[in-house]
Amino acid sequence: MPTTRKEPPVSADQPKVRFRHRAELLDFLLEVSAITAETLDLDRVLANVAEIVKDVIPYDLFAILLYNERAGGLSVRYSIGHRDEISKNVVLPLGEGITGTAAAIRQPILVPDVRADSRYLNALDAVRAELAVPMLVRGKLVGVIDLESTQVNAFSQQHRALLALIASRIGVAIDNARLYRRVERQNRTLRLLAHVSQEFSSILELDELLTKIAIRLRALVEFDAFSIYLVDDGNNLLRCRFSQRYDNEKAAEENVQMGKGVTGAAAERREVINVPDVTQDPRYIPTHFDTRSEVAVPLVLHDRVIGVVDLESARLGFFTEEHVRMLTLLAPQIATSVENARLYEELALREQRMEADLQAAYKLQSVLLPRAISDIPGLEVAIRRRPAREISGDLYDFFEHSDEYTLIAFGDVSGKGAAAALFGALISGLLRTLAPRRRSPSHLMKLLNEALLERKVDAQYATLALLLWDSRNCSLTITNAGALPPLLFRKGEIVEPRAEGVPIGLLENQEYDQVKIAVERDDLMLLYSDGVEDQLREDEEEYGRERLKKLLESVGGRNPQRIVNSIFEDLDAFRGATPLTDDQTVIALRVV
Repeated sequence: MPTTRKEPPVSADQPKVRFRHRAELLDFLLEVSAITAETLDLDRVLANVAEIVKDVIPYDLFAILLYNERAGGLSVRYSIGHRDEISKNVVLPLGEGITGTAAAIRQPILVPDVRADSRYLNALDAVRAELAVPMLVRGKLVGVIDLESTQVNAFSQQHRALLALIASRIGVAIDNARLYRRVERQNRTLRLLAHVSQEFSSILELDELLTKIAIRLRALVEFDAFSIYLVDDGNNLLRCRFSQRYDNEKAAEENVQMGKGVTGAAAERREVINVPDVTQDPRYIPTHFDTRSEVAVPLVLHDRVIGVVDLESARLGFFTEEHVRMLTLLAPQIATSVENARLYEELALREQRMEADLQAAYKLQSVLLPRAISDIPGLEVAIRRRPAREISGDLYDFFEHSDEYTLIAFGDVSGKGAAAALFGALISGLLRTLAPRRRSPSHLMKLLNEALLERKVDAQYATLALLLWDSRNCSLTITNAGALPPLLFRKGEIVEPRAEGVPIGLLENQEYDQVKIAVERDDLMLLYSDGVEDQLREDEEEYGRERLKKLLESVGGRNPQRIVNSIFEDLDAFRGATPLTDDQTVIALRVV
C-alpha cells in the first residue's frame, strides 16, 4: 500500500501555511504573478502585494521599503500600521535594524522575539516578532518586505520560505513599475518641454507666468514648497518674487544675500545644487521646520544669472538625478520667459506713469477710427467695440479705392492703454498713407511691416487682417498677420477661411500670403478681436471660439447690427460680474 507522507510537526504557536499540496502552492504563485502583472501603477502594485501577503501570512504591521541607491538606504514606500513620521521621513541605511540587515546580506531574517534581538529598531512597543525578506531582481536589490506581529513566534520557517517566493516574483513587478514610472515621467517631461516654450512665451504678466511655472513643475515633481528668486544686482541680493507652499502653511518670502544659503550658492556658482539632507549642509538657511531636502536651479540668460528656482521637500533625499536633469532642461526656457515678463512688467509700469500725461492719445484715437461707415457697395456693415480700459488697443479702418474696391483693416495692438493706442494710431496713419496706392493686401501688409520696423518701438507689435472687397466680382481677398481668422456664415453653416502670417512690427523681410474667397448673397463675414474669445468668467473659463460659432449659427440670419449686439449680450451674460479681460471689437459684413 502507498504510504502517506507526513508533514513535519508545527508548534501550536506557529500557524500552518494554508498550502497542503505543491499544486496549490504553484497555483498561488501563478496568482501572485498575475495580480502583480496586471498593472504598472506602482501604488496599485504595492497595495496588491499587501493584500496577497495578508491572505497567507497574518501580520499586524506591514511595510515595503524600496532601495534608493543615491540616498544609500531604504525608504518606506507603502505601509500598514506604521506611524506617519516613520513611514514618511525615515531613510534606513543598509545594515541597520533587522530590515536593513536583511537588505545588506540579501537574505531573509526571521526573529521570533524582537526583545531578544539587539538589531531590532522599535516601531511599536507591542511588536514581538518580525520577518524581513529582501526583493532581488537580476542580483540587484529592489527593496524589502517587512512584516511585524504583536505575537511571539508569529512567523514560521514556512512563512519565511513562502514570503521569499512571493518576494522573488513581486520584485520584478515592482522593478517594472518603477521603470515604467521613470519612462512615463520622462515622456511627461518631453511633452512638457514640447509645449512649455509656446505656453510660457505667450504669458507676459510676471505673476501669471510664475504661477503657471509652479503648476507645470509640480505636475512633474511633487515638491512641498516652490520659490523663485530674482537677482537684484544693485544690492547683491536675491529677492523672493514668488513663493508657494502646498501643505497649507504660509510661505516665507525672505530675500537671500548672493552666495548665502543653498539658493545663494547656486546663483553664485551657476550650477544646480541638490541637498538630500538639509540638516547635514551648513549652507542651509532654515525657512520651515518640515523641510528635509532642497534643490536650487540657477536661471542663466546670455551668460548672466537672473534668478534661482528653489524647490523643497519634507522627504529626505527626495530630489533625484532625473529631477535635476528635467529642471536643468527647463531652466533656460524659464529664464527667457521670466526675463521677458519682467521687461514687460517694467514697460507696463512706465506705461502707467505715462498715461496721466497722454490724454491726447484718447482724442487721437477717436479721430483716427471712423465714427460712422459710409456706404460700401455690396456690403452692409455693423461695428461695435469696447475697451478693457479707457482706450482700446483694437483698430479698424476702411479705405475706398474706387466704386468697386474697398479695403478693410482690422487688428489688435499688443498690450493695453495709451501705449497700445499710440502704436495703433501709428499703424492707422501709415495705412492712410499706404492704402490708397496699393490694391494687393499682401503687398500692402509687407510695406506696412517694413514701415513699422523703420520706426521700431520696443515690445510693441500688432496683429492685423486686411480684406479687399471687390463688389464687381463679389469676392474678398484676405491677408492675415497673426489676427484671429474670420468666420464666414453661409446658409446656416460656418466656414473658417485660413490665412496666416507673422504679426507686423516684429520681424524683417516677411512675405505675406493672401487668400481669395468668392462670396455669395447673404453671406456674412465676422471679424472679432481676441478679447472676445479670451473673456473669462468667475470660474476662469474662457468664452472661446466654439461658443461664438454656436451663437453665430443661431443668429447669423439677422441683420449685421443685431448680430453684433447679440454677441455682446452673450458675452455679458457669460462673464457676469467679471471685468473685461481685454479689448473687444466685432465687425459684421453682410453681402447684399
